[in-house]
Amino acid sequence: MQKDRITMSDTTKPVGLFLGAEEAIARAYAADVRNELAQRLTLLDRCCYPACFSGDHPTDAFRDVAYIFSTWGMPALTKEEVKRVFPSLKAVFYAAGSVQHFARPFLANGVKVFSAWGANAVPVAEVTAAEIILANKGFFQTVHHGQSDSWTEHDRGTPYPGNYHTRVGLLGAGMIGTLVIDRLKSNDLDVLVFDPFLTAERAAELHVTKVEKPEELFEHCSVISNHLADNPQTAGLIDRTCFEKMGHNAVFLNTGRGRQVNEGDLIAALTEQPTRVAVLDVTDPEPPEAGSPLYELPNVFLTPHLAGSLGNEVQRMGETMLNAFLLYIQGKPTNCEVNEEMLATMA
Repeated sequence: MQKDRITMSDTTKPVGLFLGAEEAIARAYAADVRNELAQRLTLLDRCCYPACFSGDHPTDAFRDVAYIFSTWGMPALTKEEVKRVFPSLKAVFYAAGSVQHFARPFLANGVKVFSAWGANAVPVAEVTAAEIILANKGFFQTVHHGQSDSWTEHDRGTPYPGNYHTRVGLLGAGMIGTLVIDRLKSNDLDVLVFDPFLTAERAAELHVTKVEKPEELFEHCSVISNHLADNPQTAGLIDRTCFEKMGHNAVFLNTGRGRQVNEGDLIAALTEQPTRVAVLDVTDPEPPEAGSPLYELPNVFLTPHLAGSLGNEVQRMGETMLNAFLLYIQGKPTNCEVNEEMLATMA
């Protein structure tokens, strides 16, 4: 909590606030980015994690805040809390990806929300494209062979299709899905997409084939990757009707959201056909519960939500929000603004 409230009478510069845990803020907003913001704003002197925002706790310290800069750990406030705590707020700049958990109450109060979802999508798309290429080569089925005398089995002919005119299926063609498509252009792959919001015209622009049901991807593609929007309508959408159609050597990738997958149906399909593979960067819950078969099945590869921004990649998001802020205060458009309609299709 701030020690003293800075009012607009103290300075001619607008007031800004880094909102969130200090460690997360420092990771996302590099020193040069924070210095650039400090030249244009009066920044309250500490990061603030607002456990005190609910109830009757005094919040005068934030009444003049015009701009919030946040990242992972952004708290979810109610519409009433936003109005009471931040009556002067104009915009939130979120140096991370999905804003689903906090954006709507801000938007309902007329506060603009900007997200670095495009910047966070870059490493996810990079990881996904790399895994698709590896999957088509049979990497995940054969990686264990180096631990036994079966490592030369691929010399006798394999059931793996490789990366020439092989069908790859994408669930969702939003920001990340589109970036994956772009990164696969240098490979001679046939990309099929399930996305209710993808128009025929847009599919033609992307040079992909649109399908009407998600199970069509599982039936016809060697690799299926999930990038669906995270909302109640997609929860559990990837279920038995999909997994039972997976080919014997098909690979399911999930760098999207775990709750879109019926975990029991996935486990059943992998148990029934051990040459099927699941590569899961996300699960629901995350991590899987103790004793989950996902830890034991040899055809499951779990990674700890590493497809998104990590290490130096996190600073890309802070820089993206700095650039969005600079464009915004000049009255120029950005490609980072999120509105209520977009939330229906965003991951």
